Amino acid sequence: MTDAASAAIQTASLDAGSPKLLRGWRYFRLAVHVAEGALTIALVYPLSAEPVHRRLRQRWSHRLLRILGIRLQADGVPIEPGCMLVANHVSWVDIFVVNALAPSSFVSKAEVRNWPVIGWLAAKNGTIFLRRGSRGHARIINEETAAQLDAGRNVAIFPEGTTTDGSHVLDFHAALLQPAIAAGHAVQPVALSYHAPGGSRSRAPAYDGDISLGQCIANIIAERGIVARVQAAAPLGTGEGTDRRTLARQAREIIAGLTGQGYARRDETPTCSEKADEPAASQDPVRA
Repeated sequence: MTDAASAAIQTASLDAGSPKLLRGWRYFRLAVHVAEGALTIALVYPLSAEPVHRRLRQRWSHRLLRILGIRLQADGVPIEPGCMLVANHVSWVDIFVVNALAPSSFVSKAEVRNWPVIGWLAAKNGTIFLRRGSRGHARIINEETAAQLDAGRNVAIFPEGTTTDGSHVLDFHAALLQPAIAAGHAVQPVALSYHAPGGSRSRAPAYDGDISLGQCIANIIAERGIVARVQAAAPLGTGEGTDRRTLARQAREIIAGLTGQGYARRDETPTCSEKADEPAASQDPVRA
């Protein structure tokens, strides 16, 4: 998408934006909802089992989307338990869109664990923290991911390693799919896109470039309504002999086709670890 096209979409979105009173109400409800979530984790989680946590996470995510004015539209096949979910990455909202549909554990960069409040919330919700540049730690993460998949849970990754404005799908880091291959679990492509109520693509949720989290939240709240479209494809089987690069390319082509977007190669010069196809250096799911 060109800068001019992006600016035109943004301007159109703001012209059709929500009234000031509605925006203020959404900010108030968002603050209360986050506080309720923190209290639930602090008071209810210690007294309940993991399946209860997942149901609470799903309910909380649904309410968060409603507060932000985002309507969830799910198409395609159902999410299969025990699959690694592989999705394109547009926004921090992606995590809650996926959780509203199928509560999942996400793989995140280790730095997020030290973020105030957010790191604590992520840790309490089953996030798998990946330390950059450590092959030894990557092996531990692979084992943890495989254990969750073996238990019939979903683990979600964003193999682009960063966010985009939603107009294209970047190359996938194939190494991130290795835990599913090693454990013999299927990989299920999940295509995410955001639209205005009339159907045109919305850039408001995009958390890319130099946009701060606060600016991104403001852009979302300024909209009268947003549709988060989730299209899940049939799971791709894995097993001995599965080539992760081929699998990653296949998943990417499916997602690009479902979103109706083209491919793009990442602009960044690959790091040494990326050249070695090492997930510990490339995954940035929490630009998210």
